[in-house]
Amino acid sequence: MSIILTAIEAVLSIIVTALILIQQRSAGIAATFGGTNTVQVQRRGAEKILYQATVVCATALIALSIVQWYVV
Repeated sequence: MSIILTAIEAVLSIIVTALILIQQRSAGIAATFGGTNTVQVQRRGAEKILYQATVVCATALIALSIVQWYVV
């Protein structure tokens, strides 16, 4: 059982990493340090789906890690 949970956790971590790297960055480094002319843009289409998938996979990864903590 523990090996299966570990394998699922490894796959989920790879998926979360890939989803984070795929997402576009709308602001440059200037916005990080308080740059001007930054505009909040609403997510639409594929960008919204990627964001939601990232949140779901990250939540599943955290939940699986907690479950694995008590199983092992």
